[in-house]
Amino acid sequence: MATISPVAGNALLGIQRGMNGLRENAAEIASAERLNGTPPAGTRDVAAPLVESRANARQVEASVKVLAAEDRLLGSLLDVKA
Repeated sequence: MATISPVAGNALLGIQRGMNGLRENAAEIASAERLNGTPPAGTRDVAAPLVESRANARQVEASVKVLAAEDRLLGSLLDVKA
């Protein structure tokens, strides 16, 4: 069985959190009340989830880059040991 390194685990957690945030943002933007033009009382302006979706997308992108960098470093380490 393969073991996930702490770096890969954190990168995967970052991807998961970013994707969950994007799902929540999309649900908030596309809610039926918003589509009808009558947002429920106490809800946020649609701009907030739009801005948050960009931040969540950046989190996913950064986490993928961390995962790719670790993969490259492990590949280089294996090449040196071989």
